[in-house]
Amino acid sequence: MKMQDLIADVEAFVAERQWARFHAPKNLAMALSVEVAEIVEIFQWMEAERSRAPDRDTREHLRDEIGDVLIYLVMLAGQLGIDPLEAAQAKMDKNRAKYPPSVVDGKAPHVRR
Repeated sequence: MKMQDLIADVEAFVAERQWARFHAPKNLAMALSVEVAEIVEIFQWMEAERSRAPDRDTREHLRDEIGDVLIYLVMLAGQLGIDPLEAAQAKMDKNRAKYPPSVVDGKAPHVRR
């Protein structure tokens, strides 16, 4: 599936249910935050190694929550007239400039020389 297909599917889903009036950017941002928190909750007390290889049920739960996050993000971007793929690419360009390999050299992004 391409991003435009997902956007069209989400827009049709919302329109069929007449939910657009509930989808102001502030509402979508709050809903997005809740869905991200649900991913955090799955990992909250999990050991780091287990988080790298979750069991089948946990992986399915994560798949659902990641889907919810992407759906809300697509709706928020649409409300604001932002292409999510273009936004991600532009941010990657900024990250490359901000964190060149010669400076970070394996360090966490917040750690500078």
